[in-house]
Amino acid sequence: MEESDQIGSRPIEVLMVDDDANFVKIVEHHLQRYQAREFHLTWKERVADALTELSKNSGYDIILTDYNFPASNGLDFCLRLNERGLQIPIIFLTGVRDFKLAIDAMKLGVEDFIVKEDLPEAHLGKTLVNVLERIRTRRQLDAVEKRMTMAEGRAQAIKELVVTLCHEFNNPLAAIKISADLVERMLISPDDRVLLEKFDDSFKKIEGEIVRLRDLNFERVEYGRVNATDGKRNKSG
Repeated sequence: MEESDQIGSRPIEVLMVDDDANFVKIVEHHLQRYQAREFHLTWKERVADALTELSKNSGYDIILTDYNFPASNGLDFCLRLNERGLQIPIIFLTGVRDFKLAIDAMKLGVEDFIVKEDLPEAHLGKTLVNVLERIRTRRQLDAVEKRMTMAEGRAQAIKELVVTLCHEFNNPLAAIKISADLVERMLISPDDRVLLEKFDDSFKKIEGEIVRLRDLNFERVEYGRVNATDGKRNKSG
């Protein structure tokens, strides 16, 4: 499913994997009853056929799959999809009322688990839309978290660089300060003393700037830049 897709913008592409043709018709009926969205259903009878289809077209928004197949099962199907790196959300529609199976399926990334006999009460069309919306929201949050993590890393790197820079400045500045104090204790002319006072003022300004640089809140600066960028994107979007 594309990140930019909006709910209601286009038909939802559904791949259904089930060896019961009659049940497929029931599912089609339930999806047609949901008037808020249009669904395009592609049916494959076996897991192998579904994998072949996905190798040709990975643009499905969601997968509905049974658990029991003659030569495979729904969990194996999920494993095969994970191995291929396909991140298409999956919903189990199975005749098996098995809590352990539901847990195992969820561990493999299955988004929902519906027992076939409960289908009339499950509001299948709405369930599909809710799953897709939940995933879209989760991906958006993941993207924000990733940007924040990158911002934290950049801020930390900048802070470490500035600490090193300030340390490199401090040593020669300390030596210059000692030398200036020694000169000030000598018998020098009034003109030289004026020049020394000007130097001392400039020296204090340099010290003050280094302190300001050292004490900068780099996290706040970086996050502010990220938030401002996001705001521009939101306005342009």
